[in-house]
Amino acid sequence: MTGDGMTDEDRGVTVYWRPGCGFCRGLLRGLERSGLAFEQRNIWEDADAAAFVRSVARGNETVPTVRVGQVALVNPTAAQVLDEIARRLPDELPVGARPPPRGLIARVGATLRRR
Repeated sequence: MTGDGMTDEDRGVTVYWRPGCGFCRGLLRGLERSGLAFEQRNIWEDADAAAFVRSVARGNETVPTVRVGQVALVNPTAAQVLDEIARRLPDELPVGARPPPRGLIARVGATLRRR
């Protein structure tokens, strides 16, 4: 536990993946490009990792699944992961990483509809 009452698990970012998963490869590439530090756990080699994924994905082994502190994201994009980190663990964001502005797509859509 740290001075702010958060455990290391509360602060960490973990990507659950499996070999041969194209979505996993894409997410891992995006997160690596951002400079984010994260742990990787292969659900085919780690029974506890597979159990965690099933616990947050309605009993399925859906990957990629990402744990950001105590929040689980099932099949997120790199931008969604960075956005969650910005909200929950801003000190973990890599220098220069910029998640998309919140609600950007909604604002663009509203602007286009007004025209």
